[in-house]
Amino acid sequence: MIFVLLAVAAIWGAGWAFDVPRSRRWVLVGILLAAVLLAHAVLPPDHPIPRLFGGSFAAWATLVGGLILIAVYRRGLAALRARAAPAHAAADGPFSDTELDRYARHVVLREIGGPGQKALKDAKVLVVGAGGLGSPALLYLAAAGVGTIGVIDDDTVDNSNLQRQVIHPDSSIGTPKVFSAEAAMRAQNPYAVVRPYNRRLTEEIATELFGDYDLILEGSDNFETRYLVNRVAARLGKPVIGAALTQWEGQISTWDPARGGPCYQCIFPEAPAPGLAPSCAEAGVLGPLPGVVGSMMAVEAVKEIAGSGEGLRGRMLIYDALYADTRIIKLKRRDDCPVCGSGAEPVASGAG
Repeated sequence: MIFVLLAVAAIWGAGWAFDVPRSRRWVLVGILLAAVLLAHAVLPPDHPIPRLFGGSFAAWATLVGGLILIAVYRRGLAALRARAAPAHAAADGPFSDTELDRYARHVVLREIGGPGQKALKDAKVLVVGAGGLGSPALLYLAAAGVGTIGVIDDDTVDNSNLQRQVIHPDSSIGTPKVFSAEAAMRAQNPYAVVRPYNRRLTEEIATELFGDYDLILEGSDNFETRYLVNRVAARLGKPVIGAALTQWEGQISTWDPARGGPCYQCIFPEAPAPGLAPSCAEAGVLGPLPGVVGSMMAVEAVKEIAGSGEGLRGRMLIYDALYADTRIIKLKRRDDCPVCGSGAEPVASGAG
């Protein structure tokens, strides 16, 4: 038996010295052990070769069987580890397995794919207003996988909102809209980070707030806020997807002077006189209309973030629900615009 052990040691040592792969060294050892078993099986016990190897057939068979069981166990353990490795890699990557399954319909879209979905997860989008337009926009941004979503609004849910503001349930009446919206978005997608701001957007907080986000969605119901969002976003070089509604009609555009498009004030130099543009409470609004236009806002946001298709920069889409008519008009910057014109404060160049 000492002879066999010395032979095994010689095989292993020589293999290590000449950098022979371990698998080949095990093959040589296996051939040696097979020769030992064969000699004990076919030759008489008093033959010189079995006596040189030592031991008996039963002893060597037990030893070889044990080695085989150890090898099988190690192989099985390695196979189990290999099967577990992809799941570990997925957990360390940008998406968990659950997220990959959730966003699979985006990933297979050529215009979005994996890089586009990764851009959505890395994006930070602020939605101004959690009302009619903000409701569908917020839900679809969360569902689409936008990583961080901020929402600012100082209003509370009222019974009269529920005809069109679908993010708020009846049980949220009296609750601040941003917290009601936060609950709905977290229920829709627990992977999204939601930042609710229960306050009115003012000049004092707008610059710092907008600085934390890549894209602004403006869905407020008053001109003061629209001009404020436009002014601050233009100064910071942030694109704004803005929309508005009245009765049966909605409009949407992307205001982005940092990338060559007009700003809101280029197209609407002044707010209309009181009474010329009545609010939804005064003039009424079709319940599903904010859903249509607010969903368009989310579509444009996804395109903007993922770099897909052609957006509404320099164009305005107008949807007339009463006559099922959609049209697009081209928009141009005004050189005398006080926000982005030649005499205005320089507009920051956009960073994406």
